[in-house]
Amino acid sequence: MKAVILVGDGMADRPLSALGGRTPLEAASTPAMDRLARSGALGLFRSIPPGAPLGSAVANLSILGYDPVLHFQGRGVLEAAAMGVELDEGDVALRLNLVTLEGGRIADHSAGFISTEEGALLVAALEEALGGSGPEALSFHRGVDYRHLLVLRGGWASPELQCAPPHDHLGGEAEALLPKALVPGAEKAALRLKEVYRASLDLFGSHPVNRKRRSRGLPAADAAWPWSPGKRPDMPSLEERFGIRGAVITAVDLVKGLGVLAGMTVLDVPGATGLPDTDYEGKVRACLEALEAFDFVYLHVEAPDEASHVRNLGLKIRCIQDLDRSVVGPLMEGLETRGEDFALCLLADHPTYVETGRHGKDPVPVALAGPQAKPDSARRFDERSAAGGGLGVMEGDALIRLVIGR
Repeated sequence: MKAVILVGDGMADRPLSALGGRTPLEAASTPAMDRLARSGALGLFRSIPPGAPLGSAVANLSILGYDPVLHFQGRGVLEAAAMGVELDEGDVALRLNLVTLEGGRIADHSAGFISTEEGALLVAALEEALGGSGPEALSFHRGVDYRHLLVLRGGWASPELQCAPPHDHLGGEAEALLPKALVPGAEKAALRLKEVYRASLDLFGSHPVNRKRRSRGLPAADAAWPWSPGKRPDMPSLEERFGIRGAVITAVDLVKGLGVLAGMTVLDVPGATGLPDTDYEGKVRACLEALEAFDFVYLHVEAPDEASHVRNLGLKIRCIQDLDRSVVGPLMEGLETRGEDFALCLLADHPTYVETGRHGKDPVPVALAGPQAKPDSARRFDERSAAGGGLGVMEGDALIRLVIGR
């Protein structure tokens, strides 16, 4: 049996007064998702265990059945794995966002969804000015769009720092949110990260990338914002755990990195951006082709999460409907024409609340179609329907084991 897990990042939400007490999933037109719900069973999955940090890194670890308490080491290490950046024992890796500031406050976590090409030029400026080699050196690595990587090289006593995710602190005073040491021995790293932020203000202020963006009326990348620190984790592969060969399709480096650490093959789709303009159809084609060689495909779509972070309700609903029309429907049709048993699981990785732009920890809705899913009475795919579904509330590795039949 072949299996697919399809993740609509951040598409779960809470009831909104603007929608008459409905969630975006309830308000959206989702005929394909609803057909999936009717053909299988619904339930909830607790992707953020009690006490774990909020966000996609923990949530996607949980979906794949890894215990975040044991294996979560921050977003930075996942992005390093995706980029092929090797981490030595004493290295600390951090996600590095390019952000827009207004009056000293964080105005945009993505610098207006700055392009990969523009971001690369700014990261290169950081590397030229601040990078180096040897103990306690810094290295900067380009990623995708606004998402990049900073590595503190060698000899750092502890990655235990309080770092603020910029998407969770829009409107917050930047200086007050800069990294702080949580334990003795982390003070030096916190100070170095503050220096990176403050140096980026000067480097980026008159950079040609920002001059051009301002001339076009676009948000500038005013600063580099380091967060989510960690050291290299030790994770068993999915093949070691379950005897399956898996592939991951995503435009987001942290999910690619999770796939690398889980022993999965990362399949790149040229038009996949991680934004609302992503190539949905290309991802579906890549998924169906991958099932010829792999037992399991993890298909991740970022767009609903990005719409939530910028608090754009209309865009979030549109992204959900795009996912339904361009991914869920064609994927179901492609699987059904294969003439063999398959399992298709649809879920959000975590809620992202469009009213606040922040991640949440509520259990997320799950729909599962396949021989292991006994159909229930659900007629729609949404949070309320899933709460009464026949799968109940799952946590730990219960979901992945159900999907792959292990």
